[in-house]
Amino acid sequence: MSWLKNREIAVIGCADTKLELKSGKTALELAGEVTRDLLRSTGVARAEIDGMASTLANAEAHNAFWTNMMADALGLELAWCQASEIGGGSVIGNLVRAGAAIQAGLCEMVLCIAADAPSTKFVTRQSGYREEFCDPLGYGALPISFGLLTSAYAAKYGSPDPGMARLAVAQRAGAVRNDKACEKLRVPITEADYLASRMISDPLRLLDCVMRCDGANACLVTSTARARAMGFDTLVHPVAYREMVNFDPRQDIDDITVTGFSRVGPQALRDAGMTAGDIQSFHPYDDFYIALILQLEQIGFCGPGEASAFLAAHDIGPRGDLPINTGGGQISAGQPGLAGGGVNLIEALRQLRGEAGPRQVARTDTAMVTGIGVIQYARNWGCSNVLILERGA
Repeated sequence: MSWLKNREIAVIGCADTKLELKSGKTALELAGEVTRDLLRSTGVARAEIDGMASTLANAEAHNAFWTNMMADALGLELAWCQASEIGGGSVIGNLVRAGAAIQAGLCEMVLCIAADAPSTKFVTRQSGYREEFCDPLGYGALPISFGLLTSAYAAKYGSPDPGMARLAVAQRAGAVRNDKACEKLRVPITEADYLASRMISDPLRLLDCVMRCDGANACLVTSTARARAMGFDTLVHPVAYREMVNFDPRQDIDDITVTGFSRVGPQALRDAGMTAGDIQSFHPYDDFYIALILQLEQIGFCGPGEASAFLAAHDIGPRGDLPINTGGGQISAGQPGLAGGGVNLIEALRQLRGEAGPRQVARTDTAMVTGIGVIQYARNWGCSNVLILERGA
């Protein structure tokens, strides 16, 4: 995707709502709030938006016309639209799909939007292996799947608890500094607090787990040429992207801890002409901390089994050498359903735009954001994607 490396696509603004537990709002109301804020902050007129890329919503899973309904509620007339349904990878996937649509001449200005209210209304239903194997055996909940991954990792490399404890403390500190984070979670914790939290799915603890909440996030994507013509001087460019869905379907790899990131991480870095050391802030998808451990190792920040030692050797706070999920990530800010991946993307964009306030990182040239999809039965997750962003000169 040379058009990415050539910085031909730009993000010109971003916005997010306050994350709330049981807000009582609908996904459409939240979408309206975030779109209003985005248009106000960028000065873009509603009529200038002719494309929209959305995620699905747990709160609206029964709605077969979700994208049309959202466009109508937001007052948008569109030349191109789509909804992505690759789980937590959908938000960053949409940003690049929007760029491709712009490159193809299908539209000129795309609203990438994600809104969901699963703590107020949850109507989604996953099928697949669940009805055959998972639910009858009590395997249905995500903590069980991620607990299995954690146990498999521990059997091979030793317990990842030290690294996960360090991540938990750093991300919670980020949420304390983030006024958009869910208020219930804006309380500092220590490594001792993490280790003492009750067991949910051995060896996973309560503080390993993400909490569903309500919220929305959005950004505007256009061509770099148009952004400059409109007078925008603070631009963020997607410069590399790789995605893999349904990694290792034949299960040729006899190790469930090996994920699609073992391929797409190195590929994305190679596409960008970078190494992991060139990434100045890392915003990995985080529904459980074992996911971050695996991503650090398989993308290439450290070797297999080395994540805990790597985290002990590096400052992962906002002023450190590798800031990680500086706004709290989903685990400490809240996961607004299938708008969840946007929590990490918006934080990366704010950091590159210099808008992160008390959690602003020192180096703002590059950032990496990742996504994770649904987790398969007795395997790892079904989608792994990596997006590398650069600040415009």
